[in-house]
Amino acid sequence: MTVLEPLLQWYAAITPQTIARAAEFYAADAHFRDPFNDVRGVPAIETIFRHMFASTEQPRFVIIERIAQDDQAFVTWRFLFTLRGAEYQVEGGSHLRFNAQGLVIEHRDYWDAAEELLQKLPLIGAPIRWLRGRFRAG
Repeated sequence: MTVLEPLLQWYAAITPQTIARAAEFYAADAHFRDPFNDVRGVPAIETIFRHMFASTEQPRFVIIERIAQDDQAFVTWRFLFTLRGAEYQVEGGSHLRFNAQGLVIEHRDYWDAAEELLQKLPLIGAPIRWLRGRFRAG
């Protein structure tokens, strides 16, 4: 899928200055969903990325794998960032659907917010780790 690679290159090199290029990759009414956001439209998607840069330090995506078929793709990635001097990484995947013009119409991120982020935070991490241990089989 030739439309996938430019999108992934944009993600791998995204900066506050390149957020405005989102309309090159997303349809005007594209739907974006992750564990914290559920929005529609390029301006709302751009707001998520602006918030990412405002609330974290040195955020960046590393693309790991990609599978593309017809008008869909699934991409695995690693999101790296610093927060209050501590380094974090979140691993996840994105299911993407494209329209006939090659623009993303559906972007759904899959990642475990509790495992990848919340249990690593100082105040709320201990109770989440305890709960995870409590409900783990074996």
